[in-house]
Amino acid sequence: MDDHLDVVPGDGRDETANQRSDRNWNEILQELRVALTGTQLIGGFLIAVAFQPRFDELDDYQLRLYLVLVSLAGLATVIGLAPVTLHRALFRRKVKERLVLTGNRLLVGHLVVVGLLLVGVTSLVFDVAVSRPAGWWALGIGIVIVIGAWVVLPLARKAADHDAELPA
Repeated sequence: MDDHLDVVPGDGRDETANQRSDRNWNEILQELRVALTGTQLIGGFLIAVAFQPRFDELDDYQLRLYLVLVSLAGLATVIGLAPVTLHRALFRRKVKERLVLTGNRLLVGHLVVVGLLLVGVTSLVFDVAVSRPAGWWALGIGIVIVIGAWVVLPLARKAADHDAELPA
């Protein structure tokens, strides 16, 4: 794979393709460490909820939402750990660049699932603690915040950086 889309001529880095792949892989792993910690905390919270006295008071909607959220927490954990198992399976096979591309896709998938999990947990808490309409409002506001912070802001930053690089 000679098309290194992440290479900017004159960026000041003096690294080989292998060094770049190693650096990118390490950055993916660091991001996954942060994301998985949050996923584990949310998953632990969800597991603990089932053992609380008020759990029996959940209505059908709340119980279904809870089970969807537990499933999302499990899925997020599996997706978040997949790059590590993939690395083990492909270790020393000289496919680091492909591993980086796949790891990046898995990381993005993990973040999508975590985003759904975050807004879902917030919605469930508001639904149980306040009311069903409050839960729906929390869901809507959470979706707007996640999309704004995780999609719109990075795209705006990328566009601003691109505009700054254009010759005057």
